[in-house]
Amino acid sequence: MDLSKHLNEQQIKAVESTEGPLLVLAGAGSGKTRVITYRIAYIIREKGVSPENIIALTFTNKAAEEMKGRVIELLGPSARKVWVNTFHSACGKILRRQAVHLGISSNFVIYDANDQTNLIKNCCSELNINKELYPPKKIQSEISLLKNDLISPADYQSRVRPFGLEAVVARVYQAYEVKLRANEALDFDDLLGRTVWLMENRPEVLSFYQNYWRYILVDEYQDTNKAQYRLLKLLAQRHQNICVVGDDDQSIYRWRGADLNNILDFEKDYPQARVIKLEENYRSTKVILKAAGEMIRHNRGRKGKTLWTLRQEGEKIGYFRADDEQGEAYFVCKTINGLLPLGYSYSDAAVFYRTNAQSRVIEDALRRLNIPYRVLKGLRFYDRKEIKDVLAYLRVIVNSRDSLSLKRIINVPTRGIGQTSLDKLEALAAQLGLSFFETLGHIKEHPDMFSASARKRLEDLLDLFLNWQRFSREATAGQVLESVLEQTHYIDFLRSHKDEHEENRIENVRELTSALAEFEKRSENKSLSAYLDQVALYSEQDDLDEKVGAASLMTVHASKGLEFPVVFMIGMEKTIFPHMRSLVDQQELEEERRLFYVGMTRAKDKLYLINCRFRRIFGMELRNEPSMFIEEIPEEYMESLDYSHLYNEAGSSARDERRPGEAFRGPAPGGIKSRVSKTAHREGSDHNEKGWAKGAMVIHPKFGQGIVQKQEGEGSELKVTVIFKQGGVKKLLVKYANLQPL
Repeated sequence: MDLSKHLNEQQIKAVESTEGPLLVLAGAGSGKTRVITYRIAYIIREKGVSPENIIALTFTNKAAEEMKGRVIELLGPSARKVWVNTFHSACGKILRRQAVHLGISSNFVIYDANDQTNLIKNCCSELNINKELYPPKKIQSEISLLKNDLISPADYQSRVRPFGLEAVVARVYQAYEVKLRANEALDFDDLLGRTVWLMENRPEVLSFYQNYWRYILVDEYQDTNKAQYRLLKLLAQRHQNICVVGDDDQSIYRWRGADLNNILDFEKDYPQARVIKLEENYRSTKVILKAAGEMIRHNRGRKGKTLWTLRQEGEKIGYFRADDEQGEAYFVCKTINGLLPLGYSYSDAAVFYRTNAQSRVIEDALRRLNIPYRVLKGLRFYDRKEIKDVLAYLRVIVNSRDSLSLKRIINVPTRGIGQTSLDKLEALAAQLGLSFFETLGHIKEHPDMFSASARKRLEDLLDLFLNWQRFSREATAGQVLESVLEQTHYIDFLRSHKDEHEENRIENVRELTSALAEFEKRSENKSLSAYLDQVALYSEQDDLDEKVGAASLMTVHASKGLEFPVVFMIGMEKTIFPHMRSLVDQQELEEERRLFYVGMTRAKDKLYLINCRFRRIFGMELRNEPSMFIEEIPEEYMESLDYSHLYNEAGSSARDERRPGEAFRGPAPGGIKSRVSKTAHREGSDHNEKGWAKGAMVIHPKFGQGIVQKQEGEGSELKVTVIFKQGGVKKLLVKYANLQPL
């Protein structure tokens, strides 16, 4: 292979260093996917390795599909045998093949986040847990973190306090696991944890996969958690041919279990490891890269690298300080309109924010000015009710012990099976120790429990599923779906709603039939089980549709892996970005800085950083200081934009022929850095002089962030009443309260 035609010098080194452990530190926009795909092709073509002896692991289906597609382009159809999967997908395949070692059926169902939430809600109800005090979503998050850390219910129970959230999580965790087993289901985190258990407790299985996968490649290694780290260590023990690609400066998922130390300590784990840095960036201008590089250097926990590019110097980063969030939104909208005469389209612009709550004002402004936009959030296609309903039918056909799915659709479409019948069926299932589906086959034996009409409806439903199960053994996934829709009259059921969403729901179900047709066209395994596995492993970015001609709105987290010619980062204020939590935790602060770095390096041509003097938080208008991250950018890379220049005598900037940056430029006395510092000092001084005045923002190690409602007394007797976002209203003696002003 003539790699020099397609790769730069460092990329070639990364491709050709095939033997032994390798860490590829790949900066933003440095072509890491190209390196991984060419490395796979090189190992097959030049080293003579069989495609099936290579495994490449990613974090999203989108990345896996792109990677596999590129390898097939390079090598042809034989490359389909390479294992290119997400971690969860690969583990799911392993577990289906090795299910006998786990004591579960190979037809186990995979529960997605919504299924997990519903099951946890059921557990909370049965355990009489106050859902207001202990939200199921919070419990779900805690259980997920425990599973990612490979902590079992028994292990957790033995170490927690007998009260509070920990005690509740321990109880629910145990009940949740029992229900998963009863439904023959695994959740996302089980796919990883059970695979690790399998490799650690079944030496013959571990030995098989160690010999089978002689070369291991990992994308986004900085995002791996403990379970993924342990799995990779086990698989790589024998051959040590593990290549991990990642960027320590883009590790932004600590809150969901990612461990930055996995990439920082790679050379300790593999003393023979080689390190290659990919520092040439193919995305951003020199100014953007230099600014981002100087800012991220303030982090202590990093390997260090210097990105460079052959692209032009580029425009300075625009800094704008609005009076309030309406002014912030107005500036963004007018600037977007000003891009159109320069040859940009709406779809070239993206607005990033730290939290979803910030999008409302921007959305309102975009609508008022008739600027089309899309929001990368909300309900994914496979999370919509009508899709979940149809998929529930398919899941019961594949795994009749999936009681959660059966309960969802037992009366959808309406077939006269009421709550009373459901309660009786559930009681009978518990009495017999059977699943919901199995219990349907025993209702004849208990004629006193059900009315004749209810018994007939339940028996008819059982017959339907038994017929579908027989049909599914010979039919494709698409044919089974057609049969379900036809025999349940589900489309007619949707039409009967007669509301504004009727057509959308029907279109969604029709889109599902198209999705199955596409699945059958591109997949060797056309079974219903294979399709349901694929659906369960979708992520938010996999659902990103390409709405033409629309500006994009998203959290900075959602922007990872994307790029846009023009990026606006709003809410660049202390307590927002960086987030309030991080101001008392150095590790969290460094993660916030990495998140800011990710946002900056999504921009190709233009980058705008925007904040407000005043912003409504918890319903109160508060004065905000600029983000410290702005001050960490050398002023030579930034330019202050003057609000008064949004309009010209000829009309709005949308009609102005100059560049938006030129149209909005204003004086910046003393430079950006001094201006931000002076603003922070001036606006912060009011806070210091007032001490714990009404409206002051504070943070407490236990209760989190809050706002002072009132103060009483003075000196050592000073007391404050604080409204905490999570802890409620508290009256505290300042000298003992361990409060921190923000």
